[in-house]
Amino acid sequence: MVFQGETTDENTGIAKQAVEAVQNTTEKTGEGLSGVSDFFNGIITYLTSAVFIGNVVATVIVVAVALVFYRVTVRLIPRILQWRRPEYETPDATALARIKHQDTAVTLVRNILWYATCVVVALSIVSIFLHDVLPTIAGASILAAIVGFGARDFLRDIIAGFFTLFEGQYNVGDFITVEPTKASGLVEEFGLRTTRIRALSGELIHIPNGSITGVTNYVSGQQRFTIEVQLKDEEAANRVLDEIQKGHELYLTAPRLLSRDETPEGGPRLHFSAGVLPSTAWLVEENLVERIKAAAGEDGLAAEPLIYKVDRQNVQRIREFIPPEQ
Repeated sequence: MVFQGETTDENTGIAKQAVEAVQNTTEKTGEGLSGVSDFFNGIITYLTSAVFIGNVVATVIVVAVALVFYRVTVRLIPRILQWRRPEYETPDATALARIKHQDTAVTLVRNILWYATCVVVALSIVSIFLHDVLPTIAGASILAAIVGFGARDFLRDIIAGFFTLFEGQYNVGDFITVEPTKASGLVEEFGLRTTRIRALSGELIHIPNGSITGVTNYVSGQQRFTIEVQLKDEEAANRVLDEIQKGHELYLTAPRLLSRDETPEGGPRLHFSAGVLPSTAWLVEENLVERIKAAAGEDGLAAEPLIYKVDRQNVQRIREFIPPEQ
């Protein structure tokens, strides 16, 4: 049997517990909100403090000085590396190679200077805010080591770039084809990590140095062809000679007559030479050949035109390495 007084005491106890729980929750919530408020107040106080404003001003000064230093140095680099470069009206192969090597050194030094400036500015800014240089440098060294292990491709590109430069595989101004991408074009910039190539159609191609497995360097800047045409009569030969005088806009070296003799059958035999940009061999192998065949006519050709991808200067160099027959 439950008495009414006992029931009232139990209800009163439950009510007190509920009130205490609500008070505890309210106190904890107040403490949490107070902590959040103190956190944001601390941030606002720091951002408006003289110390932070001084750090920001110092950072702006460091960045401004670095930019001025970089721009002045970038302007001086070409003058230093190209100092006493003689003026050539028509430079020979040696002079042209020297000019290209100097231009390559200029682009590479610019690239290295940009990376170095960014690193120095970043370390300086961290030092300004931490107010301690040595721990910053030590931390940066550890971070660089960690990043170095994870950035194998980046390091591979840089190392490959240095080997390419020292071995002289190509320079700024060379026309190259790279493997395995088959990208072809004029080297516009040789950077610390990438090589920038301008394709004949105008596109810019950025290729990581470490991904290049092979390079075809057209040192002369063009592909040279020799075309032999055997004809049956003089009339067909004259028509062919008239035809090759047209449409030279895309040729680096316009088609011209090298020699003229006779075939064993007594017909005229013409030898032409032509030079085109690399990767535009179709101008000779297809376009020029079709024009010659059309000008000669079906009854004017004694044989199909022959095309030789041979450079006479290189043939002469090869002959120098071949021992004479005994």
